[in-house]
Amino acid sequence: MDPLSQFLLAILFFHSSEYILAAAIHGMSNVNVKSLLVSKEYVLAMVFALLEYFFELLLFPGLKEHLWVSNLGFAMLVVGEIVRKLAIVTAGRSFTHLIRVYHEDHHKLVTSGVYAFVRHPSYCGFLIWSVGTQIMLCNPIATVGFAVVVWRFFAARIPYEEYFLRQFFGADYEEYARRVPSGVPFVM
Repeated sequence: MDPLSQFLLAILFFHSSEYILAAAIHGMSNVNVKSLLVSKEYVLAMVFALLEYFFELLLFPGLKEHLWVSNLGFAMLVVGEIVRKLAIVTAGRSFTHLIRVYHEDHHKLVTSGVYAFVRHPSYCGFLIWSVGTQIMLCNPIATVGFAVVVWRFFAARIPYEEYFLRQFFGADYEEYARRVPSGVPFVM
């Protein structure tokens, strides 16, 4: 299968599986279109990636012929997908796509499974997945762009989310945060 088809199938699988998992864990009545994780910025990034792919395919076809690079990107995509889905399944009802600002009774501090290795495995997985999609397409500009944009998004989101996690779980979260890395490079 060519990298473009793999890319399109990866996007379809990622978003549909996010929606299905959200519905299975939280119930259909608690799931809406936001559970697909599609924003205006995300659509623009994907359109840019496709434009880069076709532009380079037309003008620099040799750039798209590095099978080992494409296979590396595909492997990253698979690893990122697995890490993210393990995070969702492990956290269960404690996982939501939106940051919780109020503590709910069923919201537990999850430190087992993939969370024993990184505090934010869903973010780690998405970072690997998104950059992997661009490496798979042999898109050098989008690879750097996705890495920077996704990293900046999580570098801002993690401290905000952890503020609330510290409020909810106090010393337990402090100890966990000291012991386990965030999963996003250079984000403490």
